Amino acid sequence: MTLRGQIVRFASVGVVNTGTYYGLYLVLLRWLPYVAAHVVAFLVSMVGSFFLTSYFTYRTRPTWRKFLLFPLTNAANFAVTTGGVWLLVDVLGQNRTYAPLIAAAAAIPVTFVVSRTIMLGPDRRPPELTREPVA
Repeated sequence: MTLRGQIVRFASVGVVNTGTYYGLYLVLLRWLPYVAAHVVAFLVSMVGSFFLTSYFTYRTRPTWRKFLLFPLTNAANFAVTTGGVWLLVDVLGQNRTYAPLIAAAAAIPVTFVVSRTIMLGPDRRPPELTREPVA
């Protein structure tokens, strides 16, 4: 699969993930306080995003190692967007209403690189423990 294909699939998963999160959040608001609804919806959508990213975006086998590292993609996104909002508003004097959108757009390439590294990085298990033949 080409890099361009991975980027398109990554963006598609992002759209599905966002819709899943928001829809689940709205449903859970009927029974849970908003913070609890947010946390549950976020966690469920992150698990779904992991499997979609694994199977659909990168066409790779999900592993426990990748699953445990996958939240780093969200951490990278949070760091870039938070730093970006601060830079745009406090340093560059941009409108605080639109700054998160610009920062979120800037975070997409960073999040893509982190997720690609996690999902396509080398499996650290010894070759005798993998199912794939060793050349």
